[in-house]
Amino acid sequence: MKMPTEKQLQRIEKKRKKMAALLEITKLNDKDREARALGLKNIEMNSNNPPSSCEMSALSPSRKRPCNHSSTAAITSTPEGENPPKELPEESHPGVNKKPRLAGEEYAKLKQELRERKKVLKNIPRFRLKAVGENASLNNAIKHDERIPIFLADVQHLLMYSLLGHHSPFSPARWCHLEKFNKVSHTVVFIVEGLSMYHFHSHESIFTHIGNNLEHRLELVTPAAYGGSVIEELAAVPLTGTQSNGLIQQFGSLEAAMQSTGDLVKLLKVVFPMRSPPQTGLPNLNNLPPADKFPRTQLLLSPWQLVEENYPLPLRGGLANRYKDYVLTKDEYLEATPNSPMFGLDCEMCRTTTGFLELTRISIVDEQMKVIYESLVKPENKITDYLTRYSGITEELLINVTTTLKDVQNRLRELLPPDAILVGQSLNADLHTLRMMHPYIIDTSVIFNTTGERYRKTKLQVLAREFLSERIQESKSGHCSTEDSLASMKLVQLKLANTVDFGDAVLIGQRELEETLRKRKSKEETQKFGVSIFKHVTKDKRTAAIVSTSDVMNEYSRYMKASSLHVMDDANYDKNDHVRLVLAETNKQTVNRASQIAMEHALTFCHVKIPQDHLQLENVERTCRAVNKWMTKIWHHMAINGLACVVFSGESNASNGACFINLKREQAPIRELLERH
Repeated sequence: MKMPTEKQLQRIEKKRKKMAALLEITKLNDKDREARALGLKNIEMNSNNPPSSCEMSALSPSRKRPCNHSSTAAITSTPEGENPPKELPEESHPGVNKKPRLAGEEYAKLKQELRERKKVLKNIPRFRLKAVGENASLNNAIKHDERIPIFLADVQHLLMYSLLGHHSPFSPARWCHLEKFNKVSHTVVFIVEGLSMYHFHSHESIFTHIGNNLEHRLELVTPAAYGGSVIEELAAVPLTGTQSNGLIQQFGSLEAAMQSTGDLVKLLKVVFPMRSPPQTGLPNLNNLPPADKFPRTQLLLSPWQLVEENYPLPLRGGLANRYKDYVLTKDEYLEATPNSPMFGLDCEMCRTTTGFLELTRISIVDEQMKVIYESLVKPENKITDYLTRYSGITEELLINVTTTLKDVQNRLRELLPPDAILVGQSLNADLHTLRMMHPYIIDTSVIFNTTGERYRKTKLQVLAREFLSERIQESKSGHCSTEDSLASMKLVQLKLANTVDFGDAVLIGQRELEETLRKRKSKEETQKFGVSIFKHVTKDKRTAAIVSTSDVMNEYSRYMKASSLHVMDDANYDKNDHVRLVLAETNKQTVNRASQIAMEHALTFCHVKIPQDHLQLENVERTCRAVNKWMTKIWHHMAINGLACVVFSGESNASNGACFINLKREQAPIRELLERH
């Protein structure tokens, strides 16, 4: 073996010093993290108040650590017992300039330590918010009027993903990102029914646990706002059989789609001013228009879809501020029903000096294919491009036109009934041009799909050709808004005359898969597949627990009845059971028992319901202190890398809810963790 040259020896020595220095720096950083975590813990234990800014700055120095001379000397000096490298004449063989590999016991030890550290760091799950999540954040950086709250279904998506990962029928990719989901030790959900975002903001100094441990805080649209159930929103998972995000965004499944009408309309009440129709009992699904095979309300876009499809929406926060100049089509709406009238709408636009498109023509047709409103419109600003090839608008057409956008808005407000359903192709663009907002939308670009991918839209011209055998938009003089609105209405009526999945390649693929599942599974198992979140969790021989008082537990039990789950009470529970039901007499007992069993299950629901008298002005501060102690207790009894999710349910006709999320981190220094490996 040839002796290394002088340059090679110098490179080896430099690499050795760099690796030793890197290892020392990582150890120092670990000490800093340990000291900071210990300091925060001591402050929290010694005081009910969160650490001050001075204490925080003392625990988190703002500048880099000064150089440690003793450590540096140890790194740069020649190891004891070793002679300094001798100067050797440079060899002239071909490999003389190649970078040598590290060798020797010392180098191997250094590399092994760094490798072990990297391995430990790679196995730590991480959670972060995406843009949609940041827009809902309760952090001070986000102004109140700029927040756009997330939905409770979004939280359910995260819970499912933390437990099942890529096998989950839902993905939280819309608003957050969870790395290393398979390293999440367990998931604990603490639901506080009765508290809202208002209680958190007005008593933030009391909720020290949230300030210290639950880093991610978001505003939440909860069912309390529309008379729904938090338990139903979190526990009921739509039946799904594929990983198709598009299907989930649309309905969840065919069965879920056929059951979603009431909840969808209720959720729209959160966003739009709406009054309920007279109570006449449960809706009769057989009382449909003669040509409809299923309720047309099943084709409505949900508020979540309206946001995703960029429809103008008066959702409080950032969206309300963005669309403050837009006009509602009605001051108050009626809840849509399977017999609500449909109106096809289409607009044509031209580009003006503002650089944007402005309305120049509008057409509306009814279900009898009669044109009930059509008008040319004079834009507010001078037209720079008539876009005749697409709009069909020319300078001559608009010479004597005096109708303005405001005139059109007023006419639509008079013309449309309070439960009108607007039908059209990508109506978001038309409503933006009209500068109007409407709750009930059927979008033909969503309910029809020939690509098999939800985000790849099919043009109206193609849909008309394939499904109606009609050729539209072929005139050289441009599109006709009446022709397009008629085509959209015909497409929707064709779908209503068939099935929910008619003309939708995504839903057709789902249906075929569900038929395959039915053949492979027993009838009972197929009907109950995915009824509750607990059914999904326990498929991989994992267990779940629900801890609450009897009045709350009764609602959870609705999702356990007539299912194939092995559900057992606390006293008789054993390892062969799937779900553990723990009844407690008080909220305090609920928290204590949940803390004791949290690490025994993959998913634990701890649900407390705050009595109304405890939320009175003279009692609310004491209640908040109790809730903070409960959260702290549950957190301390969670395993490292456990996912904690706290939900404040919100208040009816008042403040929204709130959600607080974080992963529990290891407080011991990483070097100790490495020593245990």
